[in-house]
Amino acid sequence: MEPGSAAVRLVASAIGAGIAEATTLPTDVAKVRLQIQSSSVGELRYHGMVDCIVKVAKVEGIRALWKGIVPALVRQVSYHSFTFVLYEPIKEMVSVLLAMEPGNTSYLQRLLAAGLSAAIAIALFNPTEVVKTQMQSSSGTVTIQEVARKVWNKDGVKGFWAGLRPNVVRTFLVNGAEIGTYDESKLALLETVGDGLVAHISASFVAGLASACISTPADVVKTRFMNAAGSDQNPVPEDGKMEAYRGILHTCYRILRDEGFLALYKGFALIVCRKLIWCSVFFVIYERLLRAIVQAVDLADA
Repeated sequence: MEPGSAAVRLVASAIGAGIAEATTLPTDVAKVRLQIQSSSVGELRYHGMVDCIVKVAKVEGIRALWKGIVPALVRQVSYHSFTFVLYEPIKEMVSVLLAMEPGNTSYLQRLLAAGLSAAIAIALFNPTEVVKTQMQSSSGTVTIQEVARKVWNKDGVKGFWAGLRPNVVRTFLVNGAEIGTYDESKLALLETVGDGLVAHISASFVAGLASACISTPADVVKTRFMNAAGSDQNPVPEDGKMEAYRGILHTCYRILRDEGFLALYKGFALIVCRKLIWCSVFFVIYERLLRAIVQAVDLADA
């Protein structure tokens, strides 16, 4: 069995994504709490990454830092498996469309292929992200069923695809930068440090930083949309009244008008921290599993 086969990529990416998500979920909970806060409504409850994590753990208990773990795992395992299965064939398709020579993969080709495969995958699994976001934003105890019922009763099926457009844009940017940059960085490092742990961790750090810098504004917009699904109001007042978000551009305008440019980078430190850890855990496990699965299958066939 070849390391690049779809079955091997599916299994390796599913396991790697599950472990990486469980490891870094507390930072995701804190990121969501920070991003849904509006500086125009009273005093902020959380003042940065550490303050948020400490307060959530103190007030709601340690388990609250893993709120939404079930939909989070379903999302990451399904989404990353699908993404990595699509990545190679889409990369070949992009190569044909760009009239590139076979085997001569450019950085642009990697970015486009990674972004497109991830965008397709996340469009299918958007409901898990909506449920996860609302569970994490709640300071009380809510179940998957309660969140799903609230969204369904208020918005019906379309409520589960709230924030789809900013989510697709964000995911295209995140995975384009993440997977594409990881591949490109690893290839550059292979010549100096070889195909080992140093290359994998170093490439993961570069990929995580690149995706965090590019994707944070889209992540903020996506979080606001998803947290509002099933609600009659959004937490930002306009002339003393509550006004709903009406699209990507309107949400960006609202955030810039009411909270300023830096609000689009709320939770940036957390996103960088999460991405560096997440990418390192995922890609190291992914690379190791690719080899282990192939070796195990080859031994079984021998």
